[in-house]
Amino acid sequence: MSNLTITTDDEVLKQARMCALAEGTSVNAVLRDYLVAYAGMKQDKDSALQRILSLLNAAQASRGNQTWTREELHERK
Repeated sequence: MSNLTITTDDEVLKQARMCALAEGTSVNAVLRDYLVAYAGMKQDKDSALQRILSLLNAAQASRGNQTWTREELHERK
């Protein structure tokens, strides 16, 4: 497990410690949980982007060589 050093305002740290104490935890545990969630969100975003790009590629491949003009795309019925 790695260590992390951060710099923050003394008053912010004091308030964070009081909040953590009231919740029965520590600032360290709160930050660790946040980083785990943050890293997971990044991974989820990357995964979603890959799925979108895959769908885009599949849609382009299924379209083949078909093209449309601007007028055809904006044609009203």
